[in-house]
Amino acid sequence: MQRKRFEKLVEEAFERLPEVFRSKISNVAIIIEDLPPRASEPGTLLLGLFHGVPRTEKSTFYAPPPDHIFLYQKNIEAVCSSDEEIRQQVRDTLLHELGHYFGLSEEELRGI
Repeated sequence: MQRKRFEKLVEEAFERLPEVFRSKISNVAIIIEDLPPRASEPGTLLLGLFHGVPRTEKSTFYAPPPDHIFLYQKNIEAVCSSDEEIRQQVRDTLLHELGHYFGLSEEELRGI
């Protein structure tokens, strides 16, 4: 899939978030890269990554640099077999990483 189309899917997924959540997201850069900088665990593909301080741990006395959500396009495409599956996986991955932004652990996110 062309990068522009993938970026549009990410933008659409973000815009479709409920306003109650979207309004609480600030100082977060969503970055699309082809692949993660290092290999993930054998047998798995890293689709996304949250890098930053979860909202639940932020201090009102310190202005941290922007948080980052990385989405790895080639890995997302590798686990999908159609454009519709890519669209759904982009949404799911973005929601997962935003869950980390809001302070949810991997275990908590699996239950959602």
